[in-house]
Amino acid sequence: MIKGRIIVDGNEVTEDSKTIEIKVEGNIEYMEISACDKIEVTGNVGQIKTKSGDVNVSGDITGSVSTMSGDVDCKGIIKGSVSTMSGDIKHRS
Repeated sequence: MIKGRIIVDGNEVTEDSKTIEIKVEGNIEYMEISACDKIEVTGNVGQIKTKSGDVNVSGDITGSVSTMSGDVDCKGIIKGSVSTMSGDIKHRS
């Protein structure tokens, strides 16, 4: 996400909707997002960075997840680090 526009593989896929939710079915090695409402990953996470938005991970966090404003919920094992400045961290293993 760059300046409010969503770019995937070099193509803009920005919608007119004000709610931005990202769902990934599989593993994430690295993702950096400036802002969204929610990121949901059904696999494992290497690294996710976002300035705002909730992050939900059904697998393990092997690297780091950080959000400045949002909750982080991990249902697997946290092997790395998780941080949020304004939000909750939930871990259910």
